[in-house]
Amino acid sequence: MDYALLIILLLPLISVPFVYMIGKKNPKGAAITIALISLISIILLLTTAPTVMDSPSHEYIESYEWIPILHSSLALQVDGVSLPISIITSVLILSAALFSIDYMKDRKSPAVYYTLLTLLSAGLTGVFITSNLLLFYFCWELMLVPSFFILGNWGYKEPYKAAFKFFIFTHAGAVFVLLGIGTIYMVTGSLDIAYAKVALPLAQPDLVKWILISLTAGFAVKMAVVPVHMWLPDAHSEAPAPMSALLSGVIIGAGAYAILRFSLETVLPAVIDTEFKNAFLHGLAIFGIISAFLGSLIALVETDIKRIIAYSSIAHMGYILFGLSLFPFQEAITGTVLHIVNHAVSKGLLFLSAGVVMKQLEIRDIRQLGGLAKAMPIAAISTTTAALSIAGIPPFACFISEFLIFVGAFQVIGLDNFFFVPTVLMLISTILSLAYSLRYVSQIYLGPIKFEKARAASVSMRIPMIILMILIVLLGIWPGLFIQLITTVNFMP
Repeated sequence: MDYALLIILLLPLISVPFVYMIGKKNPKGAAITIALISLISIILLLTTAPTVMDSPSHEYIESYEWIPILHSSLALQVDGVSLPISIITSVLILSAALFSIDYMKDRKSPAVYYTLLTLLSAGLTGVFITSNLLLFYFCWELMLVPSFFILGNWGYKEPYKAAFKFFIFTHAGAVFVLLGIGTIYMVTGSLDIAYAKVALPLAQPDLVKWILISLTAGFAVKMAVVPVHMWLPDAHSEAPAPMSALLSGVIIGAGAYAILRFSLETVLPAVIDTEFKNAFLHGLAIFGIISAFLGSLIALVETDIKRIIAYSSIAHMGYILFGLSLFPFQEAITGTVLHIVNHAVSKGLLFLSAGVVMKQLEIRDIRQLGGLAKAMPIAAISTTTAALSIAGIPPFACFISEFLIFVGAFQVIGLDNFFFVPTVLMLISTILSLAYSLRYVSQIYLGPIKFEKARAASVSMRIPMIILMILIVLLGIWPGLFIQLITTVNFMP
């Protein structure tokens, strides 16, 4: 379809007033409307896959007139990197909408909640399908506003405190992103990514370095890597479970995607100073290691059911940042992009499963839980599947992506000895992932039954968990389609 990406971008925006009106009378109908919009997006994205696979450029591109005075067209594009992430984003939005039917049943203002979720879906999908820097920034900020209000209005103990912290951190990061985009326009006269790749090598070398640092710093805040991670545990623990699934599954992954797409693919090749390039990539590896260890160690001792998963997200952003530091080696970056996808599905399922427990028992401390496997079999199987994936156990999704990252790391060691120690440390951190994952599952679902009132989740909660569980197994056993898509992008200069 010639207008596939434009429809994906505009459909949720056009649907906002309709979702609100439907939600006023029938909240379930509003949730199903969002799910249908996401399903349409998935179908339209899949129609672009043959073009991405078979065309000489391995891209599907749409361009429309927009702001002539800025020499800016409304450019939409998917390739082997953005297409898999866009598909999984729509799957998670669909899952969050269906899960919300019962999870948000007794909560206030359901029409407003579903309206904000529709706006959030527009921002999330827009980030991954645009190749115009200004439109990208619009969508980047559009993720922030509805997230703030969902977190603040439907959070738990201190929702607005967590929402404000989230807003301040991520908006401060967005300022650095805007500075980088503005400087690119200043030196190239264009907001098109493809043109920026060509024009940036002609810019002043020191200015290119500052663009790289500014963009990466801004994206790192959204990615929640140490030391700019402080917003994430509070936001994840306070947010309603469907929002936590999107926060951990997609929103922080958007930061990793942006570092790859803009910092590494667009700006880094324009840096002439080889020593600076190496130092920059080494820095990414160091911050990745710190994030992986800090997140894992805190997850090992944390007792709050959602904060454990939140710190696990910080740890896995460490894996991804380490993988990005291996740019431009194909195996490493293929594994990194695949890990963004696999982490999104696995962590989304973990948060939804935690939401089932919290909805039924209203308990957050895992020390007070136990023996829930018999009463909640689907939640138990879902949690175990997602936790084993996060731990990097075959045949689940995250194993193959972590394996590819480490294959790439061993290749890089042959050219740069610096990466020997980081690779060894990252391998050690996988043991910590297994430790906190097993602790999480055993504390909640194994042992003697403590709660006679616990019962299985409703159908509308089980369906999205089953969808994500099947995806985790499929991506672990048969990742070939996504790997083929990702490898159509040539990262080598």
